[in-house]
Amino acid sequence: MISQDLLEILACPIGKAPLELQDGKLVCTSCGAKYRIEDDIPIMLIEEAELPEGVESVNDLKCATDHIA
Repeated sequence: MISQDLLEILACPIGKAPLELQDGKLVCTSCGAKYRIEDDIPIMLIEEAELPEGVESVNDLKCATDHIA
């Protein structure tokens, strides 16, 4: 389980938005990208993110477009 202290310092690796814990995954509060947790270790690799429904590419995520702008 991810501690609250760790959760407070983690951020979406794409656009640096806060994350929240939902159904055992870390979810970006801005773009909805989901990052799995394996053996209590968050897997924060952008290429491993689970994209929200209807999003085909990481570049289409709100975090990515906000970060570029």
